[in-house]
Amino acid sequence: MASTLPRLPIFEAITSHNPNSTAVVHYPSGRSFTYGELVHDVADATEDFKSKANGSSLEGERISFLVENGYDYVVTLLSIFASQAIAVPLCTTFPNDELRYIIEQSRARMLLSSEKFREKADEVVKEGLENKPLVGLRKIAEGKKSSERITLEDTSSTSGGMMLYTSGTTNRPKGVVLPLSVLIAQSQSLLKAWEYSPDDRLLHVLPLHHIHGTVNALLTPLFAGSTIEFLFPFNAQAVWERLGAPFLKDTADKFEKITFFTVVPTIYNRLLQSHPTLSTDLFEATRIATSPSNLRLNISGSAALPTPTKEAWTKLTGGNVLLERYGMTEVGMALSCGLDFADRVDGSVGWPLPSVEARLVDTETGAVIAPGEELDKNGKERLGEIQLRGPTIFKEYWQNPEATAKEFTEDEDGHGRWFKTGDVAVRRVVEGAGKSGQEWARGPMFFIQGRKSADIIKTGGEKVSALEVEREMLSLPEVVECAVVGLPSEQWGQKVAAVVVLSEKGATGGRGGKAWGAMDLRRALKERLANYKIPQEMKVVESIPRNAMGKINKKQLVKAVFGL
Repeated sequence: MASTLPRLPIFEAITSHNPNSTAVVHYPSGRSFTYGELVHDVADATEDFKSKANGSSLEGERISFLVENGYDYVVTLLSIFASQAIAVPLCTTFPNDELRYIIEQSRARMLLSSEKFREKADEVVKEGLENKPLVGLRKIAEGKKSSERITLEDTSSTSGGMMLYTSGTTNRPKGVVLPLSVLIAQSQSLLKAWEYSPDDRLLHVLPLHHIHGTVNALLTPLFAGSTIEFLFPFNAQAVWERLGAPFLKDTADKFEKITFFTVVPTIYNRLLQSHPTLSTDLFEATRIATSPSNLRLNISGSAALPTPTKEAWTKLTGGNVLLERYGMTEVGMALSCGLDFADRVDGSVGWPLPSVEARLVDTETGAVIAPGEELDKNGKERLGEIQLRGPTIFKEYWQNPEATAKEFTEDEDGHGRWFKTGDVAVRRVVEGAGKSGQEWARGPMFFIQGRKSADIIKTGGEKVSALEVEREMLSLPEVVECAVVGLPSEQWGQKVAAVVVLSEKGATGGRGGKAWGAMDLRRALKERLANYKIPQEMKVVESIPRNAMGKINKKQLVKAVFGL
């Protein structure tokens, strides 16, 4: 049995927790694993890596893996870190060709799989790979009971980390290299901002090949000594049953309450839609479970949160307010609203998180928008690209120095380069916000306007934020989903258009009982938006495709719906 691990901050944290406290739980089976069991299983799995490598060093090598969400995934990820290697988590639902691309592009030394995905792993490496990785089966000796103490050994290596692949729009996905130092900085920033603790129990329903599921909902809770309960894939009924279980007479003594829940807006929408269908007892139990006194933190991110969703959640939970934040694969979490309800301002993603530097660079002039200069000479808000720097920013795009150089500015002041996010925002002082005890949550707040490339529509000399228009459209009872895009226009340069999924009311809400149309939309928005912001064209669809994190690829949508 292995008894050593490298002295890295993640292992210093895990070994310092109460070894008898619960680290990971599987729902609905109830199988649980303590921090003491976790650290021993990671040490053993690290030794297993050494034997698979035939004694050669894995330092800096990429290790890809196909493992389902749960304890095996946690042990696999941590043992790769302990080997000073770079973890490349693969999405288990990706087609084989996409997995081959990631394995080939990352030049993975190994492809590991759990028993569940052994056949898929074998299929992936069977053909189409120039660089064939060593294929290994992950068999975790789960929950090993041991009183043997794990010793942490000093290490000088800085080669370990993780590589996540971004969603490509026009080009193939890029590998984002996140050294362990970056992952640690991201986790420490969230620990301070969101105040994770050993008393927290986080319900994990997110995919683990994205930064949201990995850093926010896995690594940071492990640093804090929290309990992570896996329920994946997401199922609305199952989530409601788990949330309500501690507050039902028959199951109250079998389950602990969930205190921390972080997901994407589409999940909150699905929960809201299904809640009225619950049994009377479960309906009431879940209202208690999600109240502010029990669910201490409910977070929404990865896509814009519609105002009606936020309001409906507050009503259902008896006053709980969703906290919005902003992040991306390359930077982890960068901006966040505060813990105080007064700091969870509708439409805002708050302030720069601890250790994050953020600035806005005017999209027209390229000048930095200094505090107090948020308005132009005509009194209009200045749109600026969000640029970030600090210890939480990624190192590089794997084997792509041109793309890396393109996304960073020069080091202008000797304090490091700024990463150009491509997202546009405005800053506003909000009355009553920024007065809590959280020192980082101060000053004007950031309001995302959208992607520079897809969500800022230039029409007739004016700039329109697609997210602003979407927010207003989603407050209409006739609209269930929508995406606002810019289409080419000889007269205006671009014209505002909308792709819409109608509600039952919208399906018959037009004149003469017909489906709601473009003119109905324009009439409904007339009192809400300036005329140039209102969509001139509208297409009704059955559904709008989204990725695993609820994001819409608008370039693909325009091509599919408008043929452009």
